[in-house]
Amino acid sequence: MLTAGEVAGLIAATGWVVLVCVMAMVLVKLARLLTETTKAVSDLNNRLAPLLDDLSVTVNETNRQLVAVEAIAKDVKQVSGHAAKLSGVTQTIFTGPLIKVSSLGYGVRRAIEARRVNRPRARRSEQGRVR
Repeated sequence: MLTAGEVAGLIAATGWVVLVCVMAMVLVKLARLLTETTKAVSDLNNRLAPLLDDLSVTVNETNRQLVAVEAIAKDVKQVSGHAAKLSGVTQTIFTGPLIKVSSLGYGVRRAIEARRVNRPRARRSEQGRVR
């Protein structure tokens, strides 16, 4: 039979064997994880270079389009400035004479009304004739 010391040594040895087996399984899984991670990083690296090239082309095209839009906006600003000046000139050209014509019309109307007030009105008969 085994003595108490031998049983304790056997239990300790069995515990160490189980512990080593568990650690071996953990290391194997960790190695697989590292292998898969390495493959994923490599695949991502292979896909990233063309993606960055496409992104660079897109940014360059966007910058080119922005330059064109800036030129268009500048032209629109210039045209709107010219339109504002033209509107001011048109207002000056037409407003002055229009005010003068309207003042003349008002003066003529007032003169005609004043003349009618001073002249006696003829009486009309019931049949519509002037007496």
